[in-house]
Amino acid sequence: MALISAWPLVSPVLFFLRCFSSSTASSEGSVFQFDIEGSSAVSTQEATVIRGQQQAVATGSWVPFAEGCQEGFYRTSSGKCSPCNCNGNANRCLDGSGICVDCQRNTTGQHCEQCPDGFIGDAVSGVPTFCQPCPCPLPALANFAVSCYRKSGSVRCVCKESYAGPNCERCAPGYYGNPLLIGSTCKKCDCNGNSDPNLIFEDCDEVTGQCRNCLHHTSGFKCERCAPGYFGDARFAKNCTACNCGGRMCDSQTGECLADSPEVSTDTDCPTISCDKCIWDLTDDIRLSVLTIDESKSTLLSISTGAAAQRRLNDLNLTTTHLQEAMSKKKNHAVLWTIQVDDAGDEMNDLLREVETLDEQGTEASSKGRLVQKETMEINNRASQLVQQLNNIRDNIEEISSKSKYYAIQQELSPEEIAHKRSVAEEMLEEIKRRKPFTNQRQLADEEEKAAEELLEQMEAFHEKYNDTRSLVVDVLEQLSEQDVKLSDLEEAIGEALDYVTRTEDTNRENTARLQRQEEQYEKIKEQMDEVNSTLLSATTILEGPQKVNSELSEVIKNASGFYAEIDGAKKELQEKLANLSLFDDDLVEKAMDHALNLRRLADELEGNLYGVDSNGLVQRAINASNVYENIAGYIEEADKAALLALNTTNRVKDAAVGIDTQVIYHKGKSEELLIRAMQLQRTAHDSSSYSVADTSWQVNGTFARMSALRSQLMRAIAKMQSAETEEARERLEQAQLQTAEAVSATTTVTQATTPMDENVRLWSQNLQDFQHNSEAYDTAVHSAGDAVKKLSEVFPQLLDKLRRVEQKAPANNISSSIQRIRELIAQTRSVASKVQVSMMFEGQSAVEVNPKINVEELKSFTSMSLYIKLHKDNPQLAASLDRFILYLGNRNAKHYIGLAIKNDNLVYIYNLGDQDVEIPLDAKPVSTWPSYFSIIKIERIGRHGKMFLTVPSLSSTAEEKFIKKGEVLGPGTLLNLEPENAVFYVGGVPPGFKLPPSLNLPGFIGCLELATLNDDVISLYNFKRVYNIDTTTSPPCARDKLAFTQSRAVSYFFDGSGYALARNIERRGKFSQVTRFDIEVRTPTDSGLILLMINGSMFFSLEMHNGFLYLRYDFGFSSGPVLLEDSTKKARINDAKFHEISIIYHNSKKMILVVDRRHIKSVDNERTAMPFTDIYIGGAPAEILHSSSISSHLAGSIGFKGCMKGFQFQKKDFNLLEEPGTLGISYGCPEDSLMSRNAYFNGESFIASSQKVSLFNEFEGGFNFRTLQPSGLLFYYSEGSDVLSISMERGAVVLNASGTKIQSSDRNYNDGKTHFIIASVTPERYELTVDDKKQSKKNPAKDRAGKSPDSINKFYFGGSPLRTQQANFTGCISNAYFTRLDQEVEVEDFQKYSEKVQASLYGCPVEAPPVALLHKKGKNSSKAKGSRNKKVGRDKDKISQPSSGLKKLYQVNLQREPQCHLPVNPKATEHAYQFGGTANSRQEFDHLPKDFSQRAQFSISLKTHSSHGMIFYISDQKETNFMALFVAHGRLIFMFNAGHQKIRIKSQEKYNDGLWHNVIFIRDKNIGRLIIDGLRVLEEPFDGNANTWQVTEPLYIGGVAPGKAVKNIQINSVYSFSGCLSNLQLNGRSLTSASQTFSVTPCFEGPSEAGTYFSSEGGYVVLDESFSLGLKFEVVFEIRPRSSSGILLHGHSVNGEYLNMHMRNGQVTVKLNNGIRDFSTSVTLKQSLCDGRWHRIAVIRDANVVQLDVDSEVNHVVGPLNPKAIDHREPVFIGGVPESLLTSSLTTRNSFIGCIRNFMIDEKPVSFSKAALVSGAVSINSCPAA
Repeated sequence: MALISAWPLVSPVLFFLRCFSSSTASSEGSVFQFDIEGSSAVSTQEATVIRGQQQAVATGSWVPFAEGCQEGFYRTSSGKCSPCNCNGNANRCLDGSGICVDCQRNTTGQHCEQCPDGFIGDAVSGVPTFCQPCPCPLPALANFAVSCYRKSGSVRCVCKESYAGPNCERCAPGYYGNPLLIGSTCKKCDCNGNSDPNLIFEDCDEVTGQCRNCLHHTSGFKCERCAPGYFGDARFAKNCTACNCGGRMCDSQTGECLADSPEVSTDTDCPTISCDKCIWDLTDDIRLSVLTIDESKSTLLSISTGAAAQRRLNDLNLTTTHLQEAMSKKKNHAVLWTIQVDDAGDEMNDLLREVETLDEQGTEASSKGRLVQKETMEINNRASQLVQQLNNIRDNIEEISSKSKYYAIQQELSPEEIAHKRSVAEEMLEEIKRRKPFTNQRQLADEEEKAAEELLEQMEAFHEKYNDTRSLVVDVLEQLSEQDVKLSDLEEAIGEALDYVTRTEDTNRENTARLQRQEEQYEKIKEQMDEVNSTLLSATTILEGPQKVNSELSEVIKNASGFYAEIDGAKKELQEKLANLSLFDDDLVEKAMDHALNLRRLADELEGNLYGVDSNGLVQRAINASNVYENIAGYIEEADKAALLALNTTNRVKDAAVGIDTQVIYHKGKSEELLIRAMQLQRTAHDSSSYSVADTSWQVNGTFARMSALRSQLMRAIAKMQSAETEEARERLEQAQLQTAEAVSATTTVTQATTPMDENVRLWSQNLQDFQHNSEAYDTAVHSAGDAVKKLSEVFPQLLDKLRRVEQKAPANNISSSIQRIRELIAQTRSVASKVQVSMMFEGQSAVEVNPKINVEELKSFTSMSLYIKLHKDNPQLAASLDRFILYLGNRNAKHYIGLAIKNDNLVYIYNLGDQDVEIPLDAKPVSTWPSYFSIIKIERIGRHGKMFLTVPSLSSTAEEKFIKKGEVLGPGTLLNLEPENAVFYVGGVPPGFKLPPSLNLPGFIGCLELATLNDDVISLYNFKRVYNIDTTTSPPCARDKLAFTQSRAVSYFFDGSGYALARNIERRGKFSQVTRFDIEVRTPTDSGLILLMINGSMFFSLEMHNGFLYLRYDFGFSSGPVLLEDSTKKARINDAKFHEISIIYHNSKKMILVVDRRHIKSVDNERTAMPFTDIYIGGAPAEILHSSSISSHLAGSIGFKGCMKGFQFQKKDFNLLEEPGTLGISYGCPEDSLMSRNAYFNGESFIASSQKVSLFNEFEGGFNFRTLQPSGLLFYYSEGSDVLSISMERGAVVLNASGTKIQSSDRNYNDGKTHFIIASVTPERYELTVDDKKQSKKNPAKDRAGKSPDSINKFYFGGSPLRTQQANFTGCISNAYFTRLDQEVEVEDFQKYSEKVQASLYGCPVEAPPVALLHKKGKNSSKAKGSRNKKVGRDKDKISQPSSGLKKLYQVNLQREPQCHLPVNPKATEHAYQFGGTANSRQEFDHLPKDFSQRAQFSISLKTHSSHGMIFYISDQKETNFMALFVAHGRLIFMFNAGHQKIRIKSQEKYNDGLWHNVIFIRDKNIGRLIIDGLRVLEEPFDGNANTWQVTEPLYIGGVAPGKAVKNIQINSVYSFSGCLSNLQLNGRSLTSASQTFSVTPCFEGPSEAGTYFSSEGGYVVLDESFSLGLKFEVVFEIRPRSSSGILLHGHSVNGEYLNMHMRNGQVTVKLNNGIRDFSTSVTLKQSLCDGRWHRIAVIRDANVVQLDVDSEVNHVVGPLNPKAIDHREPVFIGGVPESLLTSSLTTRNSFIGCIRNFMIDEKPVSFSKAALVSGAVSINSCPAA
């Protein structure tokens, strides 16, 4: 009944639920079901209609052009109509492209397939999942999102600023409002700046905007007024101040105290009321009203009572009357309005009551509905249960019925029997129902179950204990076995102890017997002593004997003196003879000098001949050089023999003289020894009375016998010397003279032979200038090439070998320099030979062994080679077999090689990396189909990937056929390991004795070959070592057709950095005029190089590229010195591997203009002077010109240009540079490989980056070379979301980190300055890291993780990253990088194309091998004489050129190193130069001043800096009234001093913080001040002054000043220490060398540096400020890289004798303490040396009397005595050293630390040494030499 009565209420609810579920089902997959802005204007049916219309026209049907396609179709390029692919979101698309027009339903894209920003959905699926506005929080009406997206089935919004939440449903912190309310927006909180300043934003209520937590004693909705009890301006002045009214209130604006509030009578019943804030505000308003009334009252009282006042009062009364009437009307209206408002209020109240009633009824109905729903659900559930039970009963009944029927049939029962059995069953059922339930039995069963469970738990606990005990059995057994072993050892030790006891007892017995014997001997000795005493008494009577002996000894002394005089006389004669021998030596030396001068002259003539040898004349010009070298080789061989014989003769004479001198010295020593012994005997005889006369006589006789023997030896020596003088020495000297004469004559013969050679060279050069391309001239060139090949192959090895022998045997400097010059010329000749662009003909039996100049290390990971090839198809041998060998580059043992061959009519590229051959056949273009002219082949290999290119040009057009084929090694090899002494390069064939690998063992090549490039270098077959069966008479080279010389090649020239072009007499093509112009186009990836150079005496003009920008400097004899014009604003970068047109215009002989790519860069004016030049060097110049003193100081560098040039013009007239006679070492063309930037150098703060289509977490492989001296640094970095893949160096090892999985190389010595190759690969199964073919791998834990879309563009970095990572950026070189990319083939990365390059150099690698390797190599090849000389000379001095400052002296400071140390004690540094900076007061102080300093002060110094500010020199009196200073401000030098009360200031116009050396002289004379910079710019300033009143006192400050100094006179930025190097300090002509005090000053080191603090060998230390101290509990952690195995690291000392000291001694780190009780210490010794050139981490932890030391995870500790009275002392902490006075005698190491310290932390707080209390001595803060 209840269910029936409730059904009318339940029915609508069920209907609603059914509708809801159906709508949900219909909209499955759709997130939002609403239409916004007509987005659903086209329904599903309409979309179907659109699609139907598009399909109405058959796809691909052709219609006439004039008719056009129907709507929904577009015309293709073939004229057919195709349906638009607009995903049903547009009806029109463009003909030809099919791009959709007017996309509907909020879609965009070429095919309406995307949703625009601010919309979400699936534009392709159509209705109802098309693009909808983002619901952030409400679509369209309140959409505050920039964009939105789906994630995990829900929508995520990217909110605008000031909105927050997943759906932008609330305001962001610092904003208020209600985004869910339509029309509401979020506004910024405004608390008038009185909220918490520590918050990023102002804090207010997120809905109302009311400010929370008003600070500064303010209150109000926006903290706009002062709080009660305070007064002031809370909005602007913000000065709310407490009222000073004794607890009473005051005026909130003025602070005046208010009257007391009326007190409530205590005798009333009124309750005490606490006034709230509103009362006080009302009180303030009333008070203000009272004040206003008082003012009005005073105003009224001041009014006069005259007639005028009466009239005024009448007017006022009249006005008041009118106002009263008006107010009464207004009042009536107000009453009416009040009545209306009251009525409206009553109506509103009625409405509110009705609303409340309705609300109550709705609530009641809702509650009833919920109750009905609940009852309905319960009834529904009960009904369901009942239905289920009924179904079960029905099933049971049916089952029983079926079973009963079955049993009846089986038992054959009659119906009566069945009825009877059914009744019996019903009775049994009734009986069961009547019985009581099994309650008691159930309780018993539950109790038994509970007991069983408890028993089971006890058994499980027992079983667990049993397992634990069983697991301990093994440990117990092991411990028992260990105890058994220890008992056995103890038993053996006890046995040994018993043996020791037995032996000890035996020893004791022996000692007892020995003691008894000694006592007996003592008695005997005592008796003998008595006898001796009696003998002494008797000896007093025999004194006459010794006196006689004294007289005899006097005679002996006289004789000995005579012998000594004779020896001196012999020595004098020997010295004279030695002098004569020396004269002969001098003659030999003079003749040798003459011989050296002749060699030098020959070298100069050879150089003159060499200028005519170049590729301009092809091979013919190489013949004369070959002949010159051949003749020189013969003559040098003869001169070698003569000089060697003369040298041997001189050495033999010298050895004889040395032997004689040695004998004289020996005999002289013997004589002196004899004399000394005689004198000793005399004294002994005089003083002693214990010797007997017989003993004394015996000794004297022995002395006489020795003297006789000495005299005989001396006579024999004199005779030997005389015989040597007369015979052997004379003969040797005569032979030496003869050999010297022969050497001189041989030199004359060489001179005579070279003179006609020079004439022939000039004649051939003139003939070849008119060379034409005809068959006769070409045949002549071919024959000449053959002769050149033969001569070069024979002469070059012999000449080099002979020069090597002569240089080793004749160490005189002038001869060595001549030979070195010849070596340079030979190198230039090889460079010329490398550029001979002529092919060679091979006939099948010929071969060439090429001499490539590339280093085999550069070929390891990357190899690239290109060549030209032409087959002689008409040769009958080729008709028989086309399979031919082409080239082989590899080791002699046929392991590790690359090769090229023709096999099975295919060109095959073969390479082997140690395991198996990789063959890449180019089957797309069979060799038999090649044309009869030259084709171009290029082969490449990067790691294990190989690639081959074939380019077949066309004779009739510019079209080219290109073919490519790839392959890779399947084994583990990745490097081509060529052995330098074993590597060979054969082309065309191999010599008879060489065995090729089977894959290349083919007949020799038949046809013509021409080499082009090998990696970045141009090579030629004519730069060979040997040739085999090359006959140019019978087999002339092939002429290349014009197709091989493209237009760009004909006008472009390639410079490799060693050659140059010289255009002589340039006015033959154009004249210098009012406007003189030079034009040239350059293309290069390098940083620096010389472009143009003209010289005339001391006048010059140079255009260079310096750090990628142009640098023009010239001097035409100007009185003011050279003029500099540079691209200082960095407008035009030149080194981007693109052609740039450079123009230099000299206008009216007084203005120089620089133009790049037709854009004005800079111009400068100078004195009117014409250009005084006739010749111009292009791309470089001879070495003697670049290094000459007149030009070297003005060049930014002396590096030749490497790259391409074209279009050189003077006055718009072209020059063919290869036709110029002076051109040397350049070639045609511009090879693209030479312009790639495959290398990059990183300085620790640099990186390069590129964005490409890569996904490194899918299938990825990449690799690169690296070279470094630093143990740590980030090599490669890539991130994809939260996943990071990086390759880094960590403590010398290479580490691959892929999403937290680290793989580390097994070796840890990859920071050795050598080139290493890394390959990293990522697959779904594994991560792999291979370094130099050593592989490490780990499983990929994210095996099933899907990476990003392969179409996504991601950024990766080399050398570091701008992001914050755990590793520092890399310092070193990275080259030959490659990795798999989705948009292109595997190829070497061109760093020039990278979009982001920060402080990285893309050319060259300044990383050098460690000095220890260089010293080892030098020692291995040095003779003993050189080694001994190096030991005597502590410094190896040399002179180098420094830009802008002339020559600077450099020296290698004490490169001696400890045996266990990898780095030298002192890095390479500039001599007498010091590094300042790092701290604000880095300086040197000098106490000595010259007496005339006040009269004349002249100071000179050299400086080098990059800093814009800093103090260089300062001196003053005590009050700093008189002073003189030199400092840097904004990069300019300023010399400043006072003259009385006037300050004289001399300032340079140019900036000198360019990192170059500059010489500065500044003078304060009697009445003038001068500043001279680089000897070129002189600035003067006169003044009136009295020298007697200008007095200054010591000290003199260099590089900085003491704290507080100079602030009175110098601007604060320049008061701080100078940051840079200072050298050559001189004051009034005298050098300042020894400073009285030094603070943070070190030698000026060269080479790379890194972050850290360097402690020099000169000693020094850092004292930390008081904020850091070492008390009873602390932790100190830091890293060190020592250069010495011993030194103090840290020291702390207290006044009561307690101390803590940490030091190294012979590689062992020790911490030693004294806590007031006694000393205790602990030490750690590493297996490897601490001095290995790497960083090592040291940690010390102290807790009272426990100290733990940790060195690279090797830990040791000590527990000392506990001091109950220990007190924390805040004493200074010394780092790196300590004053001697603070060291105790118990410390074994007292030397300062030498090396670098970084990352110093105390109690996890970083310590900045730049903020230390004191930096004393040679300590460099924040800069540490890396090598």
